[in-house]
Amino acid sequence: MDKTQIFAEYCKEKGCLFKTGEYLSGYTSFKIGGTADIVVFPENADSLVFLMDAIKQNGLKYILLGNGSNVLLCENHFDGIAIITSRMDSMIIEGESVYAECGVPLGKLALETKSRGLSGLEFAYGIPGTIGGAVYMNAGAYGGQMSDVVHSSLCLDAAVSKIKNLDSKSHEFAYRESAYGKKKDLILLSAILNLKRGDAAQIESAMETHMAARKEKQPLDYPSAGSAFKRGNGYYASKLIEECGLKGYGIGGAEVSIKHAGFIINKGKASFSDVKNLICHVRSAVFEATGIQMECEIKIMEW
Repeated sequence: MDKTQIFAEYCKEKGCLFKTGEYLSGYTSFKIGGTADIVVFPENADSLVFLMDAIKQNGLKYILLGNGSNVLLCENHFDGIAIITSRMDSMIIEGESVYAECGVPLGKLALETKSRGLSGLEFAYGIPGTIGGAVYMNAGAYGGQMSDVVHSSLCLDAAVSKIKNLDSKSHEFAYRESAYGKKKDLILLSAILNLKRGDAAQIESAMETHMAARKEKQPLDYPSAGSAFKRGNGYYASKLIEECGLKGYGIGGAEVSIKHAGFIINKGKASFSDVKNLICHVRSAVFEATGIQMECEIKIMEW
């Protein structure tokens, strides 16, 4: 029995749903990605910690995905374990404090807190990621970001197999960054958010305004990974890209959106190489024209 088969037995022992030879494209918003030896869906923090221990004991490779909304996966077969946290979706709201497991969809949580008259997540309505991914990249929009509301988080330090609690300062939040992105062995299990009481009608109005703006300005009809490039000091990436005449420019099935130049979309059967090459072309063209080296916001994963 090889190590992957041994891991499958661990999954059965823990009662975790798992699939073999599954295409990862179905678990990313770009709809791009190859197969993996095993795709596993832990039910809660205990099962995720158990599975990570099994991965470590057997020397297996792994990747971790939430909603796959900010990643570009290569199409080579991944000879390891893909962990999908979508079933880790418990949430508890007590007063102004919110507990959410890493797989809770951010938009769903925004709706739930709105129904309780809690303000603070209006900006998050329409962001397609999970709590885990949102904290990882300090997701934000419309003047708000996760660092405004995160009180603490519970994580597994996979390097030493220990559970740790991070307070707000320990997250080292910066623009689209956190300690989770800097310290690769930290795996977020759950987070506690501190929100504030607000007027339900005003909260709902703000959320509807943000959603209307998304629908008007963003190419939501096509697969993408959201904004392809980070905003820089004194500039917006989309404005630079548009000024360089790159709106509508495409490579294979990938295209710079005509609707919003900051988005690279899968116009139809785009490959990993199509998207990656288009990202490189856009960065190169903008640098040549302006001297500005834009930073990619999408996490590109290849093996």
